Order: sequence, then structure tokens, then C-alpha cells
Amino acid sequence: MSIASNLNSIKATLPENITLVAVSKTKPVSDLMEAYEAGQRIFGENKIQEMADKWEQMPKDIQWHMIGHVQTNKVKFMAPFVSLIHGVDSLKLLQEINKQAAKNNRVIDCLLQMHIAEEETKFGLDENELNALLSSTEFKEMQHIRILGLMGMATFTENQNQIRKEFIYLKYIFDSLRRGAHSRDAQQCISTSISTISMGMSGDYQLAIECGSTMVRIGSSIFGGR
Repeated sequence: MSIASNLNSIKATLPENITLVAVSKTKPVSDLMEAYEAGQRIFGENKIQEMADKWEQMPKDIQWHMIGHVQTNKVKFMAPFVSLIHGVDSLKLLQEINKQAAKNNRVIDCLLQMHIAEEETKFGLDENELNALLSSTEFKEMQHIRILGLMGMATFTENQNQIRKEFIYLKYIFDSLRRGAHSRDAQQCISTSISTISMGMSGDYQLAIECGSTMVRIGSSIFGGR
């Protein structure tokens, strides 16, 4: 199967309201261009330098999503062009994104990453940390970021019940955020923009959609293994 046919097969299974991020990390520009020629315009990378290199080489109507863990000292390299940062897991990182966005006269869209997996290696906020971030004076003063929603990664396991439980938990936090249950005084900053819940990858995206995902990150099912 070609990249184009893989992509079209996956798109045929996705409901209209689901955004597909083609995870193109480690793949050459030629592979990305095959997906681009098949109509894909959103690509996800996990290393800022690699994403910046591809951005320079590829058409400028592409939306670039940063899906990996972000180091604050690298934010400046993607601030001119990144469309959405999935993995915002601290106030410190959000402050740096805000600072670099201001330098580029932009507002950068972000997702707050929640820790929903049982694995300790996964990054993300817990509910208390989410509340503290949204309640902070520093957050309310940020003019150059926009929080679009939440992102989470389930435990790497074959146990579908566990994955479902973790996805449902993320959807519960997302719904609470939209209702304003988390930090009512921050609600004017974010309630109008909360629309995205990014969960689900090649192995579990259909389950994620069942549990309420609006954005899925699919790599190996499109581009093949790494």
C-alpha cells in the first residue's frame, strides 16, 4: 500500500468532525510530499529542529503541529510558524511560548497535556496542576497564547478496558473545562476557544473517537513503521 492509499483508507473511516494529524517524525520530505499530494495539510513532528527543517522545504499552506515533549530553550525555533503545540505541561513552558509568540507578533494555539496513563514516563498535568495553572495570575496575563483544549496519551498496553478508562477520564476533564468547573475566574480566557481533545494514535484512534476525541495523531498506519 502506498502512503496516499493508506491515508485515504484512514480518512474514509474518520467522522467529519475528526481532525487527522499525520505524524511524520523521522520521515523524509518525499514521504510527506506524497501525503501532501493526496490532500493532507496537517503534519505532526516531535523534534523542533526536524520540524523547522521540513517547514523550510515544504509548501507554506501546511499546518505544523508539535506533538512531542517541548524544551523551553527550543520554543524560539518554532514560534514563527507552528500551528498548534500539543504537549504543554507546565506554566513555565506556557510562559516561554507566550514570550516567543509576542516576539513574532503571533498568538500560538496550545493544548494542555494531561497525565492520564499509569506509566510514569508520560509527561502531563494532573487535575490539581491544571487548576493551579488556570487560576494563576501569570496565565491570565498571557496575551499571545490560546488554549484550544487538552491532549493525553494512554498507557501502552493491550488492555482495551484500561485505555478506554483513561480516554474517558480525559474526556471528563475536557467537559469540566468547557463547563468552567476548572477555575471559574480563568474561564473568560479560555471557554470560547475550548474545542479540541487530542487523543488516539495508530493503535487506538478508533477507541479514542468512541470516547470523544476530536483530533487523532496517526503515523505508522500512514507512513509505515519507523
